[in-house]
Amino acid sequence: MNKKNRIILLAAMIVAAVSQTFAQGNGLAGINEATSMVTSYFDPGTKLIYTIGAVVGLIGGIKVYGKFSSGDPDTSKTAASWFGACIFLIVSATILRSFFL
Repeated sequence: MNKKNRIILLAAMIVAAVSQTFAQGNGLAGINEATSMVTSYFDPGTKLIYTIGAVVGLIGGIKVYGKFSSGDPDTSKTAASWFGACIFLIVSATILRSFFL
């Protein structure tokens, strides 16, 4: 291998090393930006889940009251299922928020 080929090979290796260094920095900036974008959605998302839980609780309360007023013997099972769903929504939103924020 002559001297000219060695210089060309060395220059190519230097260019490859420098370009990889710049590419890593841009990738890190992109990951940080994506992380900040995703975490910005958690507050509105948890508020939406809380609102859905409140609406499910109200609908469940009305359904249970209707069954209780009509004398249906299946009232406790209906109450457990509706309010269990409401509690699950609220607890799952709280746990997801505590894991990711």
